[in-house]
Amino acid sequence: MNKNVIIGILIAAVVLIGGYFLLTGNNTTSVDQSGSNTQTPVATSPAAVNPAPNPTLTLGKPIVETSATVSTSISTALVNGQVVPNGAPTTYWFDYGTTTALGSKSGSGQIGSGFNSVSAPAYIVGLRENTVYYFRLSASNNFGAVNGSIQNFKTNSTPAPKPAVPTVHSSAASNISRTTATLNGQVTPNGFLTNYWFEYGKDSNLGNTNSVKSVNASASLSSVSETLSGLEPLTKYYFRLNAQNQFGTVNGSILSFTTQGPLNPGSPTVTTSQASNIGSTSAKLNGQINPNGADTTYWFEYSEDSLLGNIIGSGTSTQTLNAGTSTVSVQANVDSLSKNTKYYYHLVGRNQYGTIYGSIDSFTTKNQ
Repeated sequence: MNKNVIIGILIAAVVLIGGYFLLTGNNTTSVDQSGSNTQTPVATSPAAVNPAPNPTLTLGKPIVETSATVSTSISTALVNGQVVPNGAPTTYWFDYGTTTALGSKSGSGQIGSGFNSVSAPAYIVGLRENTVYYFRLSASNNFGAVNGSIQNFKTNSTPAPKPAVPTVHSSAASNISRTTATLNGQVTPNGFLTNYWFEYGKDSNLGNTNSVKSVNASASLSSVSETLSGLEPLTKYYFRLNAQNQFGTVNGSILSFTTQGPLNPGSPTVTTSQASNIGSTSAKLNGQINPNGADTTYWFEYSEDSLLGNIIGSGTSTQTLNAGTSTVSVQANVDSLSKNTKYYYHLVGRNQYGTIYGSIDSFTTKNQ
């Protein structure tokens, strides 16, 4: 065989084999050996912000962690822990008893349906003096119940504190537009530092939470609010106000609101109305306009020509409406008109989606 041919065959083989290893090396897939698809909770106190539902997050049983930090007295204990609701409405409570068999249960609290860790405090009462108790945090949603690890504490001879959970009230939403709304409510701290937050969502399961804020340890009522953005037009949303102090979590009633339309921004809606304040040389032109979700300019055109021809036609100065979704009454005064003359006019609206002309109407100036 020719020497040059042999060399060519060897070079081709080297290229093919090198290309194979290069391709397989670039397509190597990394495998999580733990086999876990659960998001690691980030503990916060007393509550954490829940992000908007994300299809990459897995709905499931809550994740529960019992805190070993306990404040005790002669007959009470303030206990705490962290719960990740994992996308479903979740209730928490504490099991406790004088042995690891437990057997008793504290009052329960609801902490929503987000995917981040939320503080879960409780106030256990009716305990025996100088006695060791075992306890654990438990939580459940419609995917099942989960128990945290068992911890313990010992009561003492210290007088019990006077408990007072906050009082909360959800109020009607306000400033509702296509994509925004303001949630409102009232919180009464009842003498203890209190944290509050709003939950909201497209059904009564809620699932979204705004940032946590605080009100001082007073006994007076505080009005609170939170403005939401990025909502969907023509969509019903549910919400409630929650509050929490060291003694427990309290939920306000669930209310709802519906965002405005249109579903998509569009050209303005324009209506010409009857003129008013008609004199011998002046008149007020009237109309209604709906921006339909986009910044809109408007003006009136008027003329002695029934077709509002450009040659003899006139127009009022241009005005601007913000990107609202409500119909607004607009007016413009015109003067320097001729006496005893019939004028034709209409309202014009323009935004990025188009220019719309209202119907032509008319009026006649007075003789004097």
